[in-house]
Amino acid sequence: MRARSIALRLFVSATVVMVAVLLLTGFTLSSLYRGAVERAFDQRLDVYLKTIVADVANAPAGTMPEPTTLGDPLFNFPISGWYWQITRLDGAARQVKTSRSLPEGTLPLLVERDERAELSGLREAYARGPSQQNLRVVERIVDLGEDGRYAVAVAADAGEIEEEVAGFNNSLAVTLAVLGAAFLLTLLFQVLFGLRPLKRMLAALSAVRAGRADRIEGDYPIEIAPLAAEVNALIETNREIVERARTHVGNLAHALKTPISVLQNESTRAAGLNPDDGLAAKVSEQAQIMKGQVAHHLERARMAARASVVTSVEEVGPIVEKLAGTLAKVYRTKGVEVETAPMPALMPDLRFRGERQDLEEILGNLIDNACKWAETRVRVAVELLPGTGGQRDFFEIVIDDDGPGLTPAQQSQALQRGKRLDETKPGSGLGLSIVTELAALYGGALAMERAPLGGLRCRVRLPAA
Repeated sequence: MRARSIALRLFVSATVVMVAVLLLTGFTLSSLYRGAVERAFDQRLDVYLKTIVADVANAPAGTMPEPTTLGDPLFNFPISGWYWQITRLDGAARQVKTSRSLPEGTLPLLVERDERAELSGLREAYARGPSQQNLRVVERIVDLGEDGRYAVAVAADAGEIEEEVAGFNNSLAVTLAVLGAAFLLTLLFQVLFGLRPLKRMLAALSAVRAGRADRIEGDYPIEIAPLAAEVNALIETNREIVERARTHVGNLAHALKTPISVLQNESTRAAGLNPDDGLAAKVSEQAQIMKGQVAHHLERARMAARASVVTSVEEVGPIVEKLAGTLAKVYRTKGVEVETAPMPALMPDLRFRGERQDLEEILGNLIDNACKWAETRVRVAVELLPGTGGQRDFFEIVIDDDGPGLTPAQQSQALQRGKRLDETKPGSGLGLSIVTELAALYGGALAMERAPLGGLRCRVRLPAA
């Protein structure tokens, strides 16, 4: 799962919710268990407290009660963590009676700390005892009227509570961690399994784009089936639009082809009979231009028809070698040498996603143009441009020459249809325009810059298979 993906968003959002739920569950269970442990512990202390309260109620008037044995020797061992205390609250001087386990100091009075009492009159709280022990204290007020008013308390080391709660929390944490891991694995499976139809749709779209299929095929869940239907409708609509445009341009060009030929033939014949007839010569010249324009639009319609539905894949290296060798023979008399990069640089496994005729036309125009302007050298190289972020792969053909080159303004003019920078050179001025339009139809582009050899560098980018 990558950043900004639906799978990652679903996984992260569900994980955050799951972690929050597990933490809340753990906190709630831990609190409930602590409450249960404290209640059980308080019940144990309350048993001792009731025994002492009974002794206080039965004590002779005017004397401090002396509890009988509580049946637990811990109340007799000094600083054992188990203590009892009887405090007389009325009278001029406060009297305190403690267990033998509390040789020094006294227990804090909960009634003086404003601890809330239950309906039964019992107060429960934590307090610090001897040696800074954390004690659990239960206290009850016993009012004997004229015989005195007493606060009876029993305390015990709260470490027992903490140990039991800590053991439960450890077990709870392990249980919730295992449960969370199981939930995460289940969630991951659900996300990947749920998004699998989108991956199948992506593969189907890639097949359409590569020309291996005409439409998206397969059964999809009801949530994305309408999307597949709309994409198929869009593909069909686009195909119909391209076909109508191509047919319209082709029909128009064919309709003009015959009248233009008649005009050219008649004007040429008239100019031959009367060489001084300037009108006939001008008509012949313009008819030739119109003929070139018609040929250009016919070629563009043919290119659009082929590029709209790509069904073939061609190896790039052999085509480059063949065209370079052919044009090297053509321009041998001029002294121009056409070089190609070594075969590893030409990448013998590299393939062009398109028609062979279109690639030959692009390369033929560019290499031929470089040979026309070169002094002695033309160099051809190929470079792969891998796609990033799910984008398609492209490759770039680089053609350098050691001719005079072009200024930026001349480069812009050279790409204009029918524009010729030097009328002494052969050609119609349509070559670079055709290359630009062909590259654009395949999603590529043509760029020009200064070449390391000193002349012009042409870089054409085309889709790789």
